[in-house]
Amino acid sequence: MSLEHFDPLLRANDLVQDLKWDAGLLEEFQRDEEAVLDRYDLLPEERQGVLERDFRRLYLIGVHPYLLGQLSRLIHGTAENAGTSVAATALVASLLGEDAAGT
Repeated sequence: MSLEHFDPLLRANDLVQDLKWDAGLLEEFQRDEEAVLDRYDLLPEERQGVLERDFRRLYLIGVHPYLLGQLSRLIHGTAENAGTSVAATALVASLLGEDAAGT
């Protein structure tokens, strides 16, 4: 994944950084995702991308590729020492345009 689509002005980039560094915000996001998203001036396609776990859409509209991996881990969790994690599988499936529902 390259940076050709990266748009540093997208608020979704800030959202992911905030979720990474603010445990209280992450807990709230896990309880009421829509309420947290309401606080960010997201484009409609950013919001839908987060809600639908559509990492490919988020990449194409300009979310930083590194932050997509972070967002996937924040949403799906991690599975340390368990091979490929659910987060990584969901991220790759979405980027490839595949349905990751079975993951």
